[in-house]
Amino acid sequence: MIINPVTIGGKKIGPDHPPYIVAELCANHNGSLERALKIIEAAKKAGAEAVKLQTYTPDTMTLDSRNPEFILQGGIWDGHTLYELYQKAHTPWDWHEALFNKGQEIGITVFSTPFDESSVDFLERFNPPAYKIASFELVDIPLISKAASKGKPMILSTGNGSESEIAAAVDACRNVGAKDIILLHCVSSYPAPADDSNLRAIPILRERFSTQIGLSDHTLGTAVSIAAVALGACVIEKHFTLCQSDGGLDDSFSLEPTGLAALVTGTYDAWRALGHGRLDRAPSEAAMKQFRRSLYAVADIAMEEIFTIHNVRAIRPGNGLSPDQYTSVLGRRARCAIARGTPLSREMIL
Repeated sequence: MIINPVTIGGKKIGPDHPPYIVAELCANHNGSLERALKIIEAAKKAGAEAVKLQTYTPDTMTLDSRNPEFILQGGIWDGHTLYELYQKAHTPWDWHEALFNKGQEIGITVFSTPFDESSVDFLERFNPPAYKIASFELVDIPLISKAASKGKPMILSTGNGSESEIAAAVDACRNVGAKDIILLHCVSSYPAPADDSNLRAIPILRERFSTQIGLSDHTLGTAVSIAAVALGACVIEKHFTLCQSDGGLDDSFSLEPTGLAALVTGTYDAWRALGHGRLDRAPSEAAMKQFRRSLYAVADIAMEEIFTIHNVRAIRPGNGLSPDQYTSVLGRRARCAIARGTPLSREMIL
């Protein structure tokens, strides 16, 4: 199955290209444009390919209500109303120009997740190179259709999604002409336990939907992301902050700069380690071939003396005949005198 690579910000994304690392800004700006700009700079320094924003207002997300169903129970945001959470977390719309400009200035791609159709219209002002649909909006087909109609690559997180819901979202993109689609396998839990990750779904998603596949990773650390690359993930999205102790809403499950740098290095190493799949000897093994066993004279052997188990053995190093020739050598005679410690060659055997 051939699936064409997707290009975002001039970078090709697919199994034959290095993992595309996206640093998720989300709510970690803590209400400060200056901090948001520093996060973009830190992501670039750590080696990320892109920074992703979120574009919404509290009023486009929910109602300002204290009815029980609008109050979060349990987890890291326990007791917040949805409106309070989004009021703290949202990226003000009047920051977007500065954030997109910062990315262009320092050479890191910036794009965003729109959460309603008005957000798509607003983001079009900045000509973003892609649109990302969040897991909880996977079922918002009108939003997906609107974003996909802009002709940009589409990245869809699949957290909480059933197979039929994922299929409907992919169909919505394709029905308006979108061809470049990336699905991000995702567990919508904050933080997500590693044992819920189900990374074996990655090749299944690729086969089922004929798209490039990535991972939106909410687990702690980098191990799950690195493992995902080994299973075919070509995009890794992780929440990113300057310091986990700074009090951001998402800080507790976000990577700090050293962690993001480790993610970039670790996923790249995992991708390089996949190799070509052919059963060839690795180039780095060439110098080690001499340490394999081979046939040697382990006693002085006179001309026309018979080779026996007492004067020939398979030992290291590997300069003589292969050990698989051992039984064919035994019982034959030496063409010449052979000193102990000499590797056997075909010319020495009558």
